[in-house]
Amino acid sequence: MIANKMRPELMNRLSDVFYISDNSICTEYANFAPANFQLKRALVVTKLSRYEVEQLRHPELSREQLEQKLRDRGTDVEMVLYLHNLHKDFERRIVQSFQDVGCEVKLSSRLEFRSSLSKDVMSWADVIVPVGGDGTFLLSANRASPLFALSQQKTPIVGFNSDPQRSAGRLLLPKYFSENPEEAVSRIKSGDFKWMHRSRIRTTMLGSNGKIPESTDLFRHTAVKMEQVDTAPEMLDEHMANKYKAKMKRILPYLALNEVFIGEHISARVSHLQLVLDHQDLVNKTKCSGLCVSTGTGSTSWHTSINRITSSDVDDLLKSLPNSDSPDVLRLRENVDEIAQRYNQGLLFAPDDPRLCYSIREQICVGVWPSPSTFKARDFVQSVFIKSHCIDANLVIDGSISYPFNDGAKVLLEICPEDALLTIALD
Repeated sequence: MIANKMRPELMNRLSDVFYISDNSICTEYANFAPANFQLKRALVVTKLSRYEVEQLRHPELSREQLEQKLRDRGTDVEMVLYLHNLHKDFERRIVQSFQDVGCEVKLSSRLEFRSSLSKDVMSWADVIVPVGGDGTFLLSANRASPLFALSQQKTPIVGFNSDPQRSAGRLLLPKYFSENPEEAVSRIKSGDFKWMHRSRIRTTMLGSNGKIPESTDLFRHTAVKMEQVDTAPEMLDEHMANKYKAKMKRILPYLALNEVFIGEHISARVSHLQLVLDHQDLVNKTKCSGLCVSTGTGSTSWHTSINRITSSDVDDLLKSLPNSDSPDVLRLRENVDEIAQRYNQGLLFAPDDPRLCYSIREQICVGVWPSPSTFKARDFVQSVFIKSHCIDANLVIDGSISYPFNDGAKVLLEICPEDALLTIALD
């Protein structure tokens, strides 16, 4: 940790100059892991390689025609094929590893998993095994929703990174197990692992009729209706109905593992939103480039990208101080890299943290905006209610599923312990 390497006197001077928050709260969930987990059936979900994506885009072309088309537009076909074969070889190795420990395996591509996999197949599996990158893991997490399953028993997930040299794979097992998947599977079979619960965001639409708007699959750019258990719209209690000027609520079938983003479809257009934090009476109004509401799992992703600072930012801040030429500030300027790294590390919070962290992107801070002027561009909350005053906006779950969210649309985002994703962790 950078904090441990910095000299105590440097940290004391740093704390006098500006505040660095510590969001390292980690609260264990009250939910529990399966009492008698036995690995007998594994559902392996594999990514679509770039080559397979191109095949789907041009189904009328033969292999030779497709490769020639790719070459004509400047694509490195040899690299595309190399990466395709690399993933397929690893995919076969994962399947064989589970079969070698006596496990029945069903294989599904990311496309099949997204569009046609039924509740029966999901309930059949003892474990879901995404093989690829974080995107494949997020898709699998969407399907491992208690709103989608036939029973309340959670199906755990464990992911393998098929190309750790080119993908960080923060949600997947460490790189070591990409090189030694047989060891990982053997340990899972023998119970030599730890359970990890990852908080997820529940999205509840509020309105007059409780209908769920049609969603769009951003991967295929097509409308999609997720199969789910029978959930009827519910009447809001009198207090909530009066507070949010709505009659009914309806929970969306997707739970966000990383984040929920709300903003105008055209990024250059200003997003106009109202927020109520933790059911307070205060209505916060903002104009911005969008709202990102993140979990602890997502704090390593878009959340950090929005809020991180650079060494240049720190140096500019220190140079702006009235005493910028003082020995103390000059010494701090010698450590701008460490200061920036420590600040950015402080943006992260635990995957099982029961809080949300909202971030306003590029909030307009001029004239009457935001209202009130003390409205924070980033903060931790237990829940956040959002009302849209946008023209052509979307609510996007994990960068994958999009719902229209235009003027008058209302949503409540919150974390419920029973929605946590159950994952397998190996040291």
